[in-house]
Amino acid sequence: MQRRLTASRFRGPGAVLLWLFLTQASADLPICKESDYHFEYTECDRLGARWRVAIPNKPDTCTALPDPVEGTPCTFSCGEGEFLNMQSQKCQECSAGTYSLGTGVAFDEWDSLPTGFITQGVMTNEGKALTDCSNSTWTPKGDYVASNTDECTATLSYAVSLKKPGTVTFEYFHPDSNIYFEFFVQNDQCQSTESESRWMKVSEKDWNQYRVDLTSGNNVLYWRTTSYALQGSAVKPVLLRNIQVSGVAYTSECFHCKPGTHSAKAGSARCTPCPADTYSNKGATVCHECEKDKYSEPGSGSCKQRPACTTRDYFYTHTPCDSEGKTQLMYKWIEPKICSDTAEGAVKLPASGEKQTCPPCNPGFFVSNSSTCEPCGSDSYSNGTVCVKCPAGTQPLIGFEYKWWNTMPTNMRSSVFGQEYGGSNRSTAWEVAGEYVYTTPGYRDTDYLMLTLTVPGYRVPQFRNKDSERGELSRITFVFETMCTTDCKFYFLAGYSEWNNYVVEHWTGSSRKQSYSYVIQSNRTVSFSWALQRTEEFSPNKTYNSDFAKIYSVHITNVIGGVASQCRRCALTSVGTDSACVLCPPGHFMVSETGACKSCPPNTITKASQPVGEDACVRCGPNTRRNKAHTACVSDCKLDVQTTEGARLHYDFSPLSNVTDFYSSPRFTSKGLRYFHRFSLGLCGAENKVPASCVDNVTENERSVKGYICQSTLVPSDIRSQKMVSGQPFLIGDSIVGVSTETTLVGISSPTWLFPPSSKLPDVIFYYRSSDTTQTCKQGRSATIRLRCNPAIAAKNYIHLPRASMHVLSAPKTTTKKLLALASREYR
Repeated sequence: MQRRLTASRFRGPGAVLLWLFLTQASADLPICKESDYHFEYTECDRLGARWRVAIPNKPDTCTALPDPVEGTPCTFSCGEGEFLNMQSQKCQECSAGTYSLGTGVAFDEWDSLPTGFITQGVMTNEGKALTDCSNSTWTPKGDYVASNTDECTATLSYAVSLKKPGTVTFEYFHPDSNIYFEFFVQNDQCQSTESESRWMKVSEKDWNQYRVDLTSGNNVLYWRTTSYALQGSAVKPVLLRNIQVSGVAYTSECFHCKPGTHSAKAGSARCTPCPADTYSNKGATVCHECEKDKYSEPGSGSCKQRPACTTRDYFYTHTPCDSEGKTQLMYKWIEPKICSDTAEGAVKLPASGEKQTCPPCNPGFFVSNSSTCEPCGSDSYSNGTVCVKCPAGTQPLIGFEYKWWNTMPTNMRSSVFGQEYGGSNRSTAWEVAGEYVYTTPGYRDTDYLMLTLTVPGYRVPQFRNKDSERGELSRITFVFETMCTTDCKFYFLAGYSEWNNYVVEHWTGSSRKQSYSYVIQSNRTVSFSWALQRTEEFSPNKTYNSDFAKIYSVHITNVIGGVASQCRRCALTSVGTDSACVLCPPGHFMVSETGACKSCPPNTITKASQPVGEDACVRCGPNTRRNKAHTACVSDCKLDVQTTEGARLHYDFSPLSNVTDFYSSPRFTSKGLRYFHRFSLGLCGAENKVPASCVDNVTENERSVKGYICQSTLVPSDIRSQKMVSGQPFLIGDSIVGVSTETTLVGISSPTWLFPPSSKLPDVIFYYRSSDTTQTCKQGRSATIRLRCNPAIAAKNYIHLPRASMHVLSAPKTTTKKLLALASREYR
């Protein structure tokens, strides 16, 4: 139409001839078929509109292309597993064997850097500007791209223009804290977008997934790494895979699944990798099984011939001990098994089942009735046979000592850290072999064969010596050996988890049997790993599969939850509530010079959980004796007193051993609320007597205090149908200090001026002390009970309180009837 309008606009003869020429030329071309052209959209205008136009696949090959039509809005997009059919301008499902991200792009093949990705390396330290970092870049590795591991800074970037807001998601594996790894996004003004943190967390165990929202317009994605490891330390690279960006634009076609993957259903957003021993071609809907004499790894596009099995393809291990104390020697193929034991020249798996005598249990363990090794108690030790309690005055040396390897200890695990970082199906890298644990033949020579010990933490050092003064919490010692035919490396690592650690030491090549110790100074260092890598040069062949490492023993000290192989004398600094020290028997103290237990002097008690020195033995006061537990002094309510005139008096207050209550006269608050003080008294008695008790029942959570003397406040009330509510209980005396006629005893006094004498008979005074401290009574409370006998009263069973000196107290008649006393005695 446009050509007709143009021709009719000019009436000159030249224009007419040109029109005739074009018309004649078009008449010579065939009419376009659908296979001769494809549709595209024009650029969006300011209103967000666009047109669908037909574009010939080859110019000047046909004529009569379809006219332009109004296209879908610029914000239109299809979902995952769909594509935009440009003929109908409607979304349509992808067929099986293909996939689509809808408005996104995906990068899951890294045989080379995909189009649009740029990587470069620069030197961070200006002082080493001459260092060449041009080769310190991100390197494609097939299924992923790997960062550098040197001190250069390597950057991987990708620029993308989004038609609408979208996201970027990717998977990363960041196993080494010696590499700083960051991801950030910049717009076309070189301004970084906001995000919670651009620093990527160190991976705990497996691949991490990360997602960031993107704005419409131009976005540049950056992945950047820098290594800060010491020279000579082995650093594990950061790995990156499965990068997906959404919001790019519509897609008008679906993509075929790559070899080694498949999509069985229509409308797939991604393709599924084929399992081991299967393969697929490009655009596959199913995975095909390999022939019996061939194998494949997961995600393979073809199968390989199975090699003949050799002695490198199996390993040996031991079964747990049976009820007869026997273990069986077992041979197993390395899984997944890729070799053929039927091929020419192949070896067969040796016969399993040979019985051998089980090795002893490890120190600190004992043989149970089921022939398994169980840990001894926290106060015992063993040499691996039976548990023996540590003698009094000693404490077990807690830790773990592994020198017999019939089963893998529960706090140790074996794993394979391969180039695919978790993609291997192997789980056994180290196996037990009685006198040692060893590395099994590996699947790849570049695998890291890991053995990891994890402990919960460490106790506070129990002994003061030069090591503890230097900050030593624990020490780990191990004996090992390596045998290699090439430059293998054996690593010892420590850290706060299996995947967050650092190389403490490493050995290259064969190493004779030797011991190594490492001092632990931080409670965060709770994970220890040993790793053997046979070679750093990748090869599909298992050239160095027979190279091995052996660990004969591992000993770590002062571990929480550990066991003991021996006991030693308690250190004085270790004696306390958290100490593992075995306490001396009741009534004994620890001799500070030797740590031995020695009996306290007669009629003394010990209040400390582990008394040290004879000064820790406290003598009971006058007319009291120690209880059977040697922890308190008691009074049997009886005593003999000699007067100044030489008369000998015998007192028996046994009837007063029962708990007695006394009440004050009424008191009033400033608001007129009436209340009373209640005193509860258990004067004396045997050690199993019922104590005096005062309660707080104001709330539903009732609490009480118990002892010789206590006080509470009573308030008349109708709360919960109670006539009296008791509150504010506290102890006045919870231990008896002594019984005497003296007015002063160990700093507690009963002033005579408060109690004017009425006869020549001495008063009997009970002294008490309470350990409860308050802001006012920082040393605790003390109390005295003074009793006086009046021989002039002939009445029996008579007792009353003072009427003048302590008129604040009164004894109700009901209480008086309960009190029994000796005839002709008055107790005040």
